[in-house]
Amino acid sequence: MKIVVTGGTGFLGRRLVAALLGRGREVSVVTRDPSRARVPAGARAISWSDLPRAVDGAGAVVNLAGETIAQRWTAAAKDRIVGSRAEAAERVGTALRTAKARPAVLLNASAVGFYGNRDDEELTEASGAGTGFLAETTIAWEEAARRATPDGVRLVLARTGIVLGEEGGALAKMLLPFRLGAGGPLGSGRQWMPWIHRDDLVALFLAALEDPRYEGAVNAVSPAPVTMREFAATLGRVLRRPAFAPAPAFAIRAAMGEMAALVLDGQKALPARAASLGFRFRFGNLEAALRDLLDRPSAA
Repeated sequence: MKIVVTGGTGFLGRRLVAALLGRGREVSVVTRDPSRARVPAGARAISWSDLPRAVDGAGAVVNLAGETIAQRWTAAAKDRIVGSRAEAAERVGTALRTAKARPAVLLNASAVGFYGNRDDEELTEASGAGTGFLAETTIAWEEAARRATPDGVRLVLARTGIVLGEEGGALAKMLLPFRLGAGGPLGSGRQWMPWIHRDDLVALFLAALEDPRYEGAVNAVSPAPVTMREFAATLGRVLRRPAFAPAPAFAIRAAMGEMAALVLDGQKALPARAASLGFRFRFGNLEAALRDLLDRPSAA
C-alpha cells in the first residue's frame, strides 16, 4: 500500500514514516524542498506540486503539515499558523477530489488545544470546543480538514497532546535546565499536561489508518494525564536532579507573551475513543515513559 505523508520531516513525522516503511508500505513524504529533506531511507521525498499524482491510487494520506506554533504570537505569526494549516488541508483536499482512485482514509493532525484551558474538567472527544488562540486555531484546522475530505474518504482528526521524545518536541527543550539543576514546574504547577510517548502516538496513528472504526476526533494522549508539578517532579526523579525551581507565571508571560498559554494552560484530556476501540498503550505511566526515553542512548 502507498501512503502519502505531508509534514513528515519533523521528529514525529520521521518516526511515523519509519514505522510505515517497517510495515512494508511505500511512503512518499511531501516537502517544500525534496532535494534537502531528511527522510528515512526507503521513503521518497516529493514536492507539493507532485501531491496529486502521489495521492491518486494511494491507500492513505497523513497530513501533519503546518507552521510551528512554538513562536511568539504576533499578528503575522498567528496568520501564518492558521493559514498554513488551512492551505495544507485545502491542497490535500484538492488532490483527494481529483484522484481517480481515492485513498480510503485521511488522518489529519489536530491538538487537544481544541478544548482550551479547562482546569480540572475531564475532556473526551464528546467535550465541546474551548476558547483562546489555541482553540480557535484547532477548530479552524479541523473545519478545513472536514471541508477538504470528499465523500467516501474516512477522516480521522488526531488531537495530540504533548509528544514525549528525547530528540524533539517539548521534552527536548526541558532537558537542559533540569540537567543543570534548574528545573521545576512552570506557573502554578496545577495545570494539566496531556502527554503521550512518541511510540504510542505512532502506534495509535497506525491503528487509525488501518482500523475503519477510527473516525472523527480521537484524543491522542496517554490515559494518565499529570499536572505540571507532577511532571516536573517525575522528570527530576528520572534525571536524578532537583526539580524545585518554579518559573512564575508573570515571568513566563513577560518572556513569551501570549504564547505562554502553551505552558500555562492545560487540558485534562483522556483517550476515550481509543480506549473504547481496545487500543493498548505501552506507556500509560509517565515515569515508565520517561525512563524508556532517557535511561538509554538517544535513537534519533
